[in-house]
Amino acid sequence: MTTHRKDIPVVILAGGLGTRLREQTEFMPKPMVPVGTKPILWHIMKIYSYYGFRRFVICLGYKGDTIKDYFLNYRFRNSDFTINLSKHNDIIFNKSHEMDDWQVTLADTGMKAMTGSRIKQIEKLIDTDCFLLTYGDGVADVELDKLMKFHQSHGKIATVTGVRPPSRFGELRIEENQVVEFGEKPQVESDMINGGFFVLNREVFGYLRKDNECTFEREPLEKLAEDGQLMVYHHPGFWQCMDTLRDMDLLNKYWENGVAPWKIWE
Repeated sequence: MTTHRKDIPVVILAGGLGTRLREQTEFMPKPMVPVGTKPILWHIMKIYSYYGFRRFVICLGYKGDTIKDYFLNYRFRNSDFTINLSKHNDIIFNKSHEMDDWQVTLADTGMKAMTGSRIKQIEKLIDTDCFLLTYGDGVADVELDKLMKFHQSHGKIATVTGVRPPSRFGELRIEENQVVEFGEKPQVESDMINGGFFVLNREVFGYLRKDNECTFEREPLEKLAEDGQLMVYHHPGFWQCMDTLRDMDLLNKYWENGVAPWKIWE
């Protein structure tokens, strides 16, 4: 049976401490740090939504209640309304701005869990043969329809999107589009690094553990590469994470100047 794109879950890792951006993350989780007037998490979800994905599973941890509160009040944040305080706070929505057709599952995966543990913990929420995964702090103009076609074409368990910013993330050593080695801390600058925007088959859960120390970018991805089950989708276009205050300022300058390359929606 064919699974429609709108039914494929998008898992977003949103539970980390964000220590390099402590100027902001002391008060909020990094995915809630704003770009323009909206959290970067919203920008990420709009990218996926543009390509027809509407189901989101957000893995919460540090200050997860802030993300819960955001979505609980999402309609109020995006609408004009009248509230009658004398009648049990009756609310009339006068003007609702266009609402996003999203189904959002907020899953508390613990304060101390590493990325692999968070993904393993939401296994029961994945009811499709494959799902998408990304981090809650990076935006790109990745063509997700082409990414999906690439993943379906090679028949392997995992696809990672490879990008080319300054190399301080997981290095990908590639032979003919197959990742032959995954190095979390590269010794030299690499051609491509892990840009997130994964497509994963359910078999990936067999590579994960629930204990807090399970880090997706280490043993699981390294073992997938060793088993010949990790492919790379080359993305030569825009990609930018929000890892530091400088990154945050850069993304906001793009947005304020009306030249944000990741804004593919109207």
